[in-house]
Amino acid sequence: MYKIDLNSDIGESFGAYSMGDDEAVMDAVTSANVACGFHAGDPLVMKKTIKNCAVKGVAVGAHPGYTDLVGFGRRNMNCTPEEEYADCLYQIGALSAFCRANGLVLQHVKPHGAMYNQAAKDPGLARAIARAVKDSGEYIILMGLANSEFEKAAKEMGVPFAAEAFADRGYMPDGSLVPRSQPGAIIHDVEEAAKRVVRMVTEGTVGAVDGTVINFRPQSVCMHGDTPEAVEMAKSVRKALEAAGVKVTNLKEVVLG
Repeated sequence: MYKIDLNSDIGESFGAYSMGDDEAVMDAVTSANVACGFHAGDPLVMKKTIKNCAVKGVAVGAHPGYTDLVGFGRRNMNCTPEEEYADCLYQIGALSAFCRANGLVLQHVKPHGAMYNQAAKDPGLARAIARAVKDSGEYIILMGLANSEFEKAAKEMGVPFAAEAFADRGYMPDGSLVPRSQPGAIIHDVEEAAKRVVRMVTEGTVGAVDGTVINFRPQSVCMHGDTPEAVEMAKSVRKALEAAGVKVTNLKEVVLG
């Protein structure tokens, strides 16, 4: 039987700003990537989000990003590997404390936005993030783009790795994500997204924007929580997977058994 984790980026409200319907999305996913206060989120939002994860039985991951509230962490920054390491270790540590306060253990780390995209192609940045994951505790999983530098860095650092795919993002022929500034970057059709995810999980392939077939088999699939169709898409994807005989479960069970 195929197994897959469904994850979503949540806890991205901060101060007076509210983003996404986190509680509704959590009803459909098995793992949550919780913002750590740099690109989004704040201590009170982190506290509330982790408590909700505990109540709903959703596994928790840290979602570190660049110090960029204005740009939502989606603007590239010229960080050194040491800066990347320190920023990630700081954010992972903060979220881990909220997990402990709620009787949870941090499951994984998934970088956000520009940090994710830059490190997927930059060996030095990917190694820095993997080192931060390793130094944060045992058995924490690094989640990153399939067939990217993340996988190589995780292997080098001796940390568990989970290949991630995206239900609502377009792919370039090289397996990277279509930049948000280009056509085809975001998939809004819920039915199309569900079919793509089932194909990824059961066949190990996905079509790129130019029709190229990319081969990879993810351990986790992301549904972004800040799009208008987020809740409907998460529910539809899960329903389609279960109809195809796929077991939807948290990342630790998929990766570590």
